[in-house]
Amino acid sequence: MHISQAFATRSPAGSEGPDAGRIHARRPARGRAAAALTAAVAFTLVLTGCGGGGGGNSAPKSAGSTADADRVEPLAAPPAPKLPVTVDSADGAKVTIDSTDRIVPLTGSLSEIVFTLGFGKQVVARDITATFEQAEKLPVVTRAHDVSAESVLSLKPTIVLADTTTGPAEAIDQIRDAGIPLLVVEPAKELADVGRRIDTVAEALGVPSAGTELKERTESRIAAVQKSIPDHRGGEKPRVAFLYLRGSASVYLLGGAESGASSLLEAAGAVDAGKESGLDKDFTAITSEALAKAAPDAILVMSKGLASVDGMDGLVKIPGIAETPAGMDRRVVSIDDGVLLNYGPRTDRVLTEIVEQLYAKGGTGQ
Repeated sequence: MHISQAFATRSPAGSEGPDAGRIHARRPARGRAAAALTAAVAFTLVLTGCGGGGGGNSAPKSAGSTADADRVEPLAAPPAPKLPVTVDSADGAKVTIDSTDRIVPLTGSLSEIVFTLGFGKQVVARDITATFEQAEKLPVVTRAHDVSAESVLSLKPTIVLADTTTGPAEAIDQIRDAGIPLLVVEPAKELADVGRRIDTVAEALGVPSAGTELKERTESRIAAVQKSIPDHRGGEKPRVAFLYLRGSASVYLLGGAESGASSLLEAAGAVDAGKESGLDKDFTAITSEALAKAAPDAILVMSKGLASVDGMDGLVKIPGIAETPAGMDRRVVSIDDGVLLNYGPRTDRVLTEIVEQLYAKGGTGQ
């Protein structure tokens, strides 16, 4: 998955969102330094095999379960598309879509939105970060998070959805030059982006009313989860550090303000320990000094990342972690790579799982 998404989905998003680990082929200049780190992480993700629903307005009872997290929940009765439509692409182009018969979403988080809007049967390919069950049998058109233009074009898509982290630029140009409508969407970095992304994709697919329905369902469920967060004893919020780990590649990173996790942690009633300690970028290498300054009460990780260091026993062997309150208490929140940073229709499930794991000890977060 992509760290910049779902880190399934925004790697150092996303992430991706995530999409985790995506190489930023068309990124703004301010991200040049972060881009090098993102590219390095993207490579390690490939080496380690990274991947990154019914109605009602309440959070699903089993929202935190692995089974639920591996599936999307389509709208019950999405309307028929009203096409053609012309929409603005995030890279400045105007894109006219006159058919949704063959859709290729190039990030896991965009795939999640497309499937949840009810277009799963029209999706003909997936990005490596689309790890949910309904998409798993589709052909993959990315390699090391780079798009294969030839693979995409061979499927004769009628619309391709990408985001600004999708690359390489040559592949995007090749798809467009072949006359395929290709819409670039701004990536998601926080909870506030959830509704925007849903609206953008729904408009492009000719179903803006379905987008409104899905946005309202998602936002309502997120709000319901937040109401379940217990009061903090003595007014103290738990400090949580987001760590990106790939043990086989010796990649150990501490998330800062731009990691993509801050919004989730704050929505869960916690403090992003990396951000609070002064890390204003996306990620920095883990050091004993940085961990001591962050002083996390708990650690947030992706499930594959935790497995890559041999679980909790291996995690506390990383220099500095055993000396933190989180390390001493062996307190870890582990979320599936393919959904953590997607900021999409399953974000309520992610938030539910964070809350359930974070407040498991007496419901106080302490």
